[in-house]
Amino acid sequence: MEIREVGVVGCGLMGSGIAQVIATAGYPTTVVEVSQELCDKGLRNIDQRLEKLAQKGALSAEQKSAIRGRLKGATDRSLLANCDLVIEAVIENLEEKRKLWQSLDSIVKRDAILASNTSSLSITEMMMYTSRPDRFIGMHFFNPVPVLELVEMSKTVATDPQVFETAVAFAEKLGKKPVRTTDAPGFIVNRLLIPYLLDAIRAFEEGIGSIADMDRAMKLGCGLPMGPFILLDFIGLDTTYSIANILFEGFRERHYAPPSLLKRMVLAGWYGRKTGKGFYDYSDPSAPKPLDHLLRL
Repeated sequence: MEIREVGVVGCGLMGSGIAQVIATAGYPTTVVEVSQELCDKGLRNIDQRLEKLAQKGALSAEQKSAIRGRLKGATDRSLLANCDLVIEAVIENLEEKRKLWQSLDSIVKRDAILASNTSSLSITEMMMYTSRPDRFIGMHFFNPVPVLELVEMSKTVATDPQVFETAVAFAEKLGKKPVRTTDAPGFIVNRLLIPYLLDAIRAFEEGIGSIADMDRAMKLGCGLPMGPFILLDFIGLDTTYSIANILFEGFRERHYAPPSLLKRMVLAGWYGRKTGKGFYDYSDPSAPKPLDHLLRL
């Protein structure tokens, strides 16, 4: 089994990053979006990242041109028909993923591998939306995809072992470091990370410390690259809230339940960096200001 051509569905932050990494590794890559506008936006983001690498001397002009030449953007899913691997990177919503996989199942060739980039949804449930559960896997990249090396590779009870190992080997060819996991809510990283982030919010609600001091404590005390609130804002509070709800639904344990402050912030549209406000105000992105005075009522 050989992967020669790859398709990516979704050209947002994750999808464009995945497509860039695959094309950089030498594979012809077709990335599909629902509209030409979104497709063009995603490809522009790839162009900007490649240009920055070229300016730093990490890519030559020839390499940049070759990578871009292996990338094709489209709105027509039928262009994925000859792909050996198709990776889905659309919104983290099971109903939307159901519609997508049911559509792709009749388009993609029978021996293709199907992979979801989901960070928390059930691979087993998604595989049942296709007629080939033995060829369905989870392939969870981390943001920013061109920078972070980790890929969580998950399989179900129905996954063909050869299919899974082929996908693991493919991730290694991308320069990634795959870890194997089963289809359990949150896989490895989110199952361990989300309770830590939710506990940080609860501790803030209880007045244990300020946002800045708690971030500083975890950086200096645990050697972490960033504290929990900066990380929450980076991930996106809406994303964290969604994953927490999925984990709570799966385990029914309190430490996976979203704190009320997180819910209120999401309802208010305070998602973190991408909206300009979260636990910090990003009016000046180079100097985020903690918003303790607004969040502690």
